[in-house]
Amino acid sequence: MRHIITLVLSLLLLSGLSVGKQSGSGQANPCATSEQRQFDFWVGEWDLTWPGNKADEVQHGTNSIRRVLDGCVVEENFSGERDMHLRGESVSIFDTKAGRWKQTWVDNEGGYLDFVGEFKDGQMTLAREVTRPDGTKGMQRMVFKNIASDEFDWSWEGSKDGGKTWQVVWPIHYKRRK
Repeated sequence: MRHIITLVLSLLLLSGLSVGKQSGSGQANPCATSEQRQFDFWVGEWDLTWPGNKADEVQHGTNSIRRVLDGCVVEENFSGERDMHLRGESVSIFDTKAGRWKQTWVDNEGGYLDFVGEFKDGQMTLAREVTRPDGTKGMQRMVFKNIASDEFDWSWEGSKDGGKTWQVVWPIHYKRRK
């Protein structure tokens, strides 16, 4: 838990927000903007499904999303359950100065990923540039789409041509737990 707190504080400091800022300090509360509500569809308890390695195989996981730190931060807790070793957490915040969403992901496989993006045309897209082990550049993104109140689709995508074309690497269907 201490690592999560350190990560969130670092994210806040890097984004230029003051941890001690109070809404009564005469400054506008940066967490009260309408953009802060753009990730509300994601908040909740979710059952996940995605294609397995074999034809007609479906794998399962869970994701728990909640707002923390006075509603300023969206916190994710992903588990691949019994079908996948991967466990991970992310924190997301709308950076009012940049006018963009920022997300930091960490996981039990030593992964650290940072994303920047926006909600546009009914989709949330968060992307990042990446340098592969062979030195070539590429892009990765996650896209939240087909958003309804109790379900949506998420996809992990990669691009080798600077974002001109994208290939879906990992599609996940989210269904809200009742």
